[in-house]
Amino acid sequence: MKKLVAGALLLGLATLCMAQSWPTAKPIRLIVGYPPGGGIDFAARTVQVPLQDALKQQIVVDYKPGAGGMLAATELTRAAPDGYTILLANTGPFAIAPYLQRKMPYEPLKQFTYIGQISQGSYIAVTRPDHPAKDLKDWVGWAKANAGKVNFASGGAGTSTHLNGELMNQATGLDVTHVPYKGSAPAVQDLIGGQTQLLIDAGPVLLPQIKGGKLKALAVTGPRRDPQLPDVPTVGELGFAGMESVGFQGLVGPAGLPRDVVDKLAAELAKVLAQADTKAKFAATGSEVHSLGPVEFFGFVKGENEKWAKLIRERKLELD
Repeated sequence: MKKLVAGALLLGLATLCMAQSWPTAKPIRLIVGYPPGGGIDFAARTVQVPLQDALKQQIVVDYKPGAGGMLAATELTRAAPDGYTILLANTGPFAIAPYLQRKMPYEPLKQFTYIGQISQGSYIAVTRPDHPAKDLKDWVGWAKANAGKVNFASGGAGTSTHLNGELMNQATGLDVTHVPYKGSAPAVQDLIGGQTQLLIDAGPVLLPQIKGGKLKALAVTGPRRDPQLPDVPTVGELGFAGMESVGFQGLVGPAGLPRDVVDKLAAELAKVLAQADTKAKFAATGSEVHSLGPVEFFGFVKGENEKWAKLIRERKLELD
């Protein structure tokens, strides 16, 4: 019994010492579950340098794309809870994709430590500039008049772009066919080329194409208009309140991160997000810095899990 007590005390002291000295042992690995160049990579790169300056330890971005971000999330569940492996979490793998599997690869609300939310952003519904619809309400009317001939693109089955299309079908009474692509870039290109008729994706992906005149914005899915697109109505304004959705991004670690490590990471992340330069960078892409601490971030993600899981059940969606 004495040996067990002594062992427990030593383990507790070791954990405490590690937390107090963190991060000094080695660089911190920040996993990104998508290829370079997308919105998730943008968020990672935006916080990487100021956060590593604050922590006085190098942060290395490690790309692990695949399965809509689920490969990276699965890898994180196997990482040691020592504070040296964290992940840039987002809506798809942390609120949508696991519920599309016959057997969930991991449980988003049980197998991770939530550190802090970074941003939220509306999605934008877009079509070609020569499409006759002036907004999403017009587009829905056009789609109903052309039933059976209309489709929407996504960046892949199980992604937020896919589920936003399904949410549109549910909210509008449409049954538009889903056409998945291997990422947002090819989905955008085929929409521009006329192979598809609609895409609902994030600002970092779509704003350059909208401002360049290659795509036309029909609506934004958030509760407020996008400052980058002040003339584009929200889905609520158009009568489709059931389509409202926002994407989120934040930092998570494996389950069991020491509380001192979580608190330090969360505090330094909040300071980075409070910087005017950081806010300006996110605003330029149509996102909004939305700093939440560990408890609040977990609560928000829990609500998103409930929302998207309900849609998946009602639409009877499942990945092959």
